[in-house]
Amino acid sequence: MLLAGLLALSGAGIARAEAAPGRVVSINLCTDQLAMILAAPGQLVSVSHLAADPRSSVMVEQARGYAINHSQAEEIYLMKPDLVLAGTFTSIATVSMLRRLGIEVITFPPASALSDVRQGMLDMGAALHREAQAQALLAEFDAGLAALQQTQPATLSAVTYAANGYTPGSHSLSGEIIRAAGFRHLADDLGMQSGGVLPLELLLMAQPDLVITGEPYPGGSRAEEILHHPALAALQAGQAAVEDRDWVCGLPSVLSAIDGLAQARAALEAAR
Repeated sequence: MLLAGLLALSGAGIARAEAAPGRVVSINLCTDQLAMILAAPGQLVSVSHLAADPRSSVMVEQARGYAINHSQAEEIYLMKPDLVLAGTFTSIATVSMLRRLGIEVITFPPASALSDVRQGMLDMGAALHREAQAQALLAEFDAGLAALQQTQPATLSAVTYAANGYTPGSHSLSGEIIRAAGFRHLADDLGMQSGGVLPLELLLMAQPDLVITGEPYPGGSRAEEILHHPALAALQAGQAAVEDRDWVCGLPSVLSAIDGLAQARAALEAAR
């Protein structure tokens, strides 16, 4: 009887360990959105305030259905989660405190390639015990990507250009988006596979066919002054692509970024 009781308790422990988390809180923009896509009804209880910001989130309307948090350990603890989703670079102090309080925290790295986007779906499915839903989402993503990817040799060049003249380089998620849309990445021509500062003079001399810039936040910023330089404005004349929220996270929405960029490429080719 004692052995049977121990076995029963052991079995119950295994069942609890394998049970899907019932109260999930996300404190990172990218995990917010991926969890909103994959979580079961009622499973996700809170997302970060960034998920409700239309400048950074593609799921603003969906975010309004959840409690908003500001990624502070105290407020998260009071929500009594049994799982917290965070990014690799989410506040170390918050993540450390939550773990010391006995709360499970799973961290997700930022996507630096389209393969990371695929893996992120699978990892989130595993974290939420929603593997079947993740596989279905992945199949849909793969089909959409196959339909969008260009097979013709790239004749036009493109590059992303951000505050302080920073470019992520060709070995990045934005680099793969650019190539999937049928552009040649200017960073490859310049030997900038990794991210770094691209001097405005060098950018102007290279004469890329498309310069992709972000949508600036309201207010003034010395770091963004370079994006308003008259020479850059002249180079961008007639160009339409703007790097925005579809590029921020490794989500299925990167397909929208590829599609928009492919349309910009088609327009540039037609204008030649």
